Amino acid sequence: MTFDRSQIPGWGADLDRKNRPAVPMERTPPRLEGVHWDEPSQQPQHMEVLHSIERPHITPVFGATVPPSGLSGVLRRRAFTYSENDLRHWMTLLMADRVNVVEGVVDDMRRNPASHPLVLAGVAGALGWWMYKKKRG
Repeated sequence: MTFDRSQIPGWGADLDRKNRPAVPMERTPPRLEGVHWDEPSQQPQHMEVLHSIERPHITPVFGATVPPSGLSGVLRRRAFTYSENDLRHWMTLLMADRVNVVEGVVDDMRRNPASHPLVLAGVAGALGWWMYKKKRG
């Protein structure tokens, strides 16, 4: 028994360009015309910017809103000693993100002591839920 795939909308869209519904709209984006530079000018660096060891320099334009600081900053600096194709690079960055969340909560509690009971209640609730699931599971 053969199945007639021609009745499936979009089937074989990658076979023939004239049968693709988006072909008239598909185009290569135009190059920027009249640009006065080959490469953007270097953004001034006022703080530490971490970059891949695969690149000899930082990119011309970069984000500089939050410099690495604290334990999460140490972990981020350590992560950038590894190549981007090394799992240790990405896992260390993930761990640094988690540590940064804890640092943020501690900083919030330090700045606003009124939030302290709410944070403790959240932590206690999370631990209670985890213990409940562990018992049942």
